[in-house]
Amino acid sequence: MATNPMHQFNVYRIGPEIKIDQIDISFTNASLFMVISSLVILIVFNLGSLKKRIVPGKMQLLAELSYSFISKMISDTAGSKGKPYFSFIFSLFMFVLFCNMLGMLPYAFTVTSHIIVTFVLAAFIFIGVTVIGFIKHGLGYLKLFVPSGVPIVLLPLIVIIEIISYLSRPISLSVRLFANMMAGHTMMKVFGGFVISLGLVGGWLPLSFSVALTGLEILVAFLQAYVFAILTCIYLNDALNLHH
Repeated sequence: MATNPMHQFNVYRIGPEIKIDQIDISFTNASLFMVISSLVILIVFNLGSLKKRIVPGKMQLLAELSYSFISKMISDTAGSKGKPYFSFIFSLFMFVLFCNMLGMLPYAFTVTSHIIVTFVLAAFIFIGVTVIGFIKHGLGYLKLFVPSGVPIVLLPLIVIIEIISYLSRPISLSVRLFANMMAGHTMMKVFGGFVISLGLVGGWLPLSFSVALTGLEILVAFLQAYVFAILTCIYLNDALNLHH
């Protein structure tokens, strides 16, 4: 009998229960895979920068391509003013990417398939960008909600729409990543269950779908990390350059 496809998203405690004022901060399987993702990132990029050569090896090439990719993304979206935030954008992209990719391994846990994880990341970005905007421009940052060239009659309505759009950023940013990862893994589990249920004779069709879905999900894992990072750059661009 095929297992419930939603069981793969269950969060369970690893080790003893830890509470602070009735708040459970116990170490879980989600915590474990976030730590594993962080360690893998550190290992990969430390190995990539350990022995620098004119003709780079595989790890050095991966590190250099990643650096160039994120650097170009920031330059294209936030301009030269975004360069000081390279470390944060780079770390954010790599964390989301490796969490997505590690979640593709058998018996692994996909951290980004949980809305609480993606929302905390998105909320931190939203608060950080807003703080940067007010530090850079003071109350002038509020001009972001007043687009230029709008007729006076429509201005109140446009301002309300702009404010709602701005406040919805952490929701749209977090839900997009969470929904894509959860939906993809659920579909993979469903088709995997069909393969087991139908056996070797009738399972070839769902098996072919599973293989295709796996390839698609790997692409989605990369694209969702890219979208998460580039939207962060766009929000940062608004805060730094105040386009309105």
